[in-house]
Amino acid sequence: MARSPLKILVSNDDGILAHGLEVLADVCRTVGSVAVVAPDREQSGASHSLTLGRPLRSTERPDGSLQVDGTPTDCVLLALGVLLEDRPDFVFSGINHGPNMGEDVLYSGTVAAAMEGLAYGIPGVAISFAGGDIDLLESHRPWLDRLVADIVGVEEFPKETLLNINLPPVPGDEIEGIRITTLGKRVYSDSLVKTSDPWGRPGYWIGGGQISWSGREDSDFRAIQDRHISVTPLHLDLTNYGLLEDVQGWRLGG
Repeated sequence: MARSPLKILVSNDDGILAHGLEVLADVCRTVGSVAVVAPDREQSGASHSLTLGRPLRSTERPDGSLQVDGTPTDCVLLALGVLLEDRPDFVFSGINHGPNMGEDVLYSGTVAAAMEGLAYGIPGVAISFAGGDIDLLESHRPWLDRLVADIVGVEEFPKETLLNINLPPVPGDEIEGIRITTLGKRVYSDSLVKTSDPWGRPGYWIGGGQISWSGREDSDFRAIQDRHISVTPLHLDLTNYGLLEDVQGWRLGG
């Protein structure tokens, strides 16, 4: 029996006009049919938030893609619930304009979009570019073509699992290879900046500052430092199984 054509939903958190989204959708079209549903504006740092205080609206663009006035999670939720006629086989998110390594995955709208598909039993893949010169993505196309083809070709993709992929900030011909990695650890310092509005009222900017990384030899940031593509498998279950018996011994509540 012939296998039905592969269907892929593509979203992001940088917005419907982001170059990374365009590149990812083009790459995914080499392996199947693609539906693009993405926020109408940048939603970086939105994490897994939902819009609950107002109705959401979807608008079809001239190229057939759909923009939603909500978060990345809203986009995938609407796509899977009402906007798409057919259930996709994969949810791809990105390509984010900046890294998503270590604790970034807890804040990332890119990762959250890929993660939302897991609630529907659909494998998710989040891809980020760990640098500032997003134009370098064009030179990454041969790597991306092979990587996406290999991922969708996995015979039994693990359930409740997403792949968090980071591309090194170098031209494609300088990439050394692919590493399967763990999450590193990142620490921000001096990332709060106090300011004030024209009326003198205090306010604070979150961002900037210095970032320091640590982690195992097989961590994502070390792979990026060594000019490798980092592929980190993630899952939704945050339970610390090693502490279950210890916490039971605390006799909480008497």
